[in-house]
Formats: sequence, structure tokens, C-alpha cells
Amino acid sequence: MSHCAEAIDTLFERLWQQYTAINPQAQVIHDLLARRGEQVVNDHIALRTFNTSKLGIPTLARVFERLGYVRAGEYAFEDKKLDAIHLQHNHFPSRYPKVFISELRVQAFSPAFQQLVHALDAQVEESWLNQHDFVARGRPWNLSIDDYLLLKAESDYAAWLASLGYMANHFTVSLNHLLTFFELETLNHFVKKNGFVLNNTCGEIKGTPAQLLEQSATVASETRVTFSDGERTVPGCFYEFAKRYPQADGSLYQGFITANADKIFESTSHMAATPSLAEDAVA
Repeated sequence: MSHCAEAIDTLFERLWQQYTAINPQAQVIHDLLARRGEQVVNDHIALRTFNTSKLGIPTLARVFERLGYVRAGEYAFEDKKLDAIHLQHNHFPSRYPKVFISELRVQAFSPAFQQLVHALDAQVEESWLNQHDFVARGRPWNLSIDDYLLLKAESDYAAWLASLGYMANHFTVSLNHLLTFFELETLNHFVKKNGFVLNNTCGEIKGTPAQLLEQSATVASETRVTFSDGERTVPGCFYEFAKRYPQADGSLYQGFITANADKIFESTSHMAATPSLAEDAVA
């Protein structure tokens, strides 16, 4: 195995461990699928950031570009005041997960909101930005509960990012690689039957076969976060499920649909208690 391949595998494993510590429901669902004989393949991860000169998309993308990833799509979310890109590996796009990185247009919010974000940005040391695992370092700033609530009043996205920092917002099960599920509706039923709540914004399934991509997601599990002045339960991470359809040339569509992703973002606007154990789960 090449050094680059090992570095990619190590980074994604760290991201997975960090993510499942916050979002244990993902590990439970992953294990339920494994009990059915499935080998779960991750379609993509998603990362969030602010569009400051220090912390914008280029900073996060650089981590993956050093590992052979290239930009493959750009997206805009006007209602949520976000911009995004997705990257895929230049040489082995089917081997490694895609990476979706979004950033919040800080300048589109109130002066108090902007001032707070720039104060968070100022706490991030420049030396951290060039570290190979910056995207998995968690929260690099101090944050009070009042500041969290100030951000949340204007943007759930900003509140999530400020409270949890740099980590995978979600991993995604690729339905195309499953052997015992062929339709997203069936997989959704399995997930719900095992006690998990799905994001139902505009329906459980976002997208259509005609758009070449269907997606669904759990609602974020709750997580307890330590702030500078106390603790608070906040929305954590969620688990996504995606089915891709073939294009005219027979290859599976690899991009993202803005309208779908816009609704997937809603998975961290609320939170659901995570089942503690899967002892009674149905495999």
C-alpha cells in the first residue's frame, strides 16, 4: 500500500472514530447492516466551515488535495447563505469517498454575528491549518453558551459548527454497494424499524431517479458539549443514505443536487435521542 493510500485510510478512520463518538447511532446502523452480511461503503463525508480568509473552503480542501483529491463540483445555497464544493480522488474515485465541503457566507449575517465569527477565527492558530488532520481536530476555539445561542438564532449551521468544530458532519451509506437493499424506501423502513428517526423535511427521500440521486438521513443524535461557562445538549451528527443512478454513458452520477442537500442540512436543525443499545434491533 502506498504512503498516500495509507494516509487517506488513516484520515478517514480518524474521522469515523471522531464522528461515531458524537453520533453512536451511525455505528449501530453500520453494525446492523454488517449483521445482514453487508460490507458498508461510504459514499461521501461532509464538512462545514466559515468563509473567512483563514478558514474557508480552500483551507479544508487543501487537506484532501494533498492526498490526490480534485474539485469536481460547485454549489450555492441561497436560502441558507452557503457555498459548497465536492472533491473526489483524481486517480481512484471509486475507491475513496467523495468529500463535500460547505462554507457559511458570514458577511450575510448581522454585525454581532459577524463579530463573533471573526473572534472565533482569531483563536485558530495559523500553524494548525497546515496540519494533515486539521479537518478532524474538533473545536479549535472557546465558546460560551450565550455565544452559541446568538449564532443559533440566525443559523443552525453556524451554531453546529461553532459548538463542534472540525469533524465529519455526516458519513453516507452507499445503497449501490448494498446486497440486501435495492431501494432507499426499503432501507429507510429498516432504519425506522430499529428505532431511528429520519429527516422528514419535504419527505424522507430527497431527490428522484430522474435527478440521478436519491438521499435520506437520520435526524442528528443529541450530544453533550462543554462550553466555556457550562454544558449544554446540542444537535450532533447524522447518518445519510444515498442511491445513485446511471447517466447516459452508463456510469453512476457522482455529483450532488442542491435542492436535496438543502433539505439534508435540516438534519442538524433538530435532534433525536439515540437508542442506547441495539439489543432488540432487527437485522
